Amino acid sequence: MPTSGDHAHTGSDAFDPASTAIVVVTYNRSALLTTLLASLTRIDPRPGHVVVVDNASSDDTTQVVESYRERLESAGTSLVYRRLETNTGGSGGFSAGVETAYQLGAEWIWVMDDDVEVLPDALTSLARWTPRFKVIQGRRYDYDGSPFYWQYRIAERMAIPIPFAPAGFDASGYKEMNSGCFEGMLVHRDIVKQIGLPDHRFFIYWDDQVYGWLASRITTSVVVEDFILRRTRDIKKLNLGARNLRASSDAYRYYIMRNRGHLKQYYRANHAYSPVLFAAGTTLTFLKELIRLTVAERRINGASNLWRGLRDAHAIAKDRSWRPMPPLSD
Repeated sequence: MPTSGDHAHTGSDAFDPASTAIVVVTYNRSALLTTLLASLTRIDPRPGHVVVVDNASSDDTTQVVESYRERLESAGTSLVYRRLETNTGGSGGFSAGVETAYQLGAEWIWVMDDDVEVLPDALTSLARWTPRFKVIQGRRYDYDGSPFYWQYRIAERMAIPIPFAPAGFDASGYKEMNSGCFEGMLVHRDIVKQIGLPDHRFFIYWDDQVYGWLASRITTSVVVEDFILRRTRDIKKLNLGARNLRASSDAYRYYIMRNRGHLKQYYRANHAYSPVLFAAGTTLTFLKELIRLTVAERRINGASNLWRGLRDAHAIAKDRSWRPMPPLSD
């Protein structure tokens, strides 16, 4: 478990914006990407690198990225455009992006989707926490300008988010988390080196939760009170009072269940697996997705994707050749 010594940064570990690489993953959403890249021209201080990973988009993403190269590089930020040959999902995109940032020598790697914009003082806000922590999650505004609630803690043995973890902050300005979100998570190079790259096998869903959980096992990870991003895409959701239930898709439903197989393997590898509690978490996940389907989306014909995902999760969990992502070297 992390100790107080895991927080401290001294000497060469002090925060330098130029040592930061922003990693953006995009797929066929050039209009959203345009908004994000425009916001990156306005932030102060500037990051050293912006890495855009394109999951084989078929729209004008390449042209959009290149149209911002001169503006970013003239201000001292290098732009690295990595176009993948196939769509590897968000998981594959972030794995490739973090790998690229690590190879560039970045000390801090800041990951985000393409459907956000960065607030101008975001790096300044994050910098005040870097002397103490090596994994930092800032807050986001939702599309309508309201604070976006993110489930920053998981019920560890069940491997599911805790939906009613307190949203407020005390005088410290931070809360410990044992999860992660690839929409604004800032990770120090030392942590990436120890836990390896994000696992591309997830394709979508659970990948950032696992990555944050792995990080929290070796250092104190925190979500902080500072707002750093604003969502630029509206998502249909059902208001349940204290929390919202967002609409999903058949692909998400499949991977939500299928990737429980990868989750089970990670838990086994880290000696955190409880058969009864993990099965309870899988059951609750299945029921939540059924509710999302029938109540938020008012249909039932997507349920077959949940069953198909469960079937494939079972096969993944039985794979004796499965191994977690390996640590990195310099």
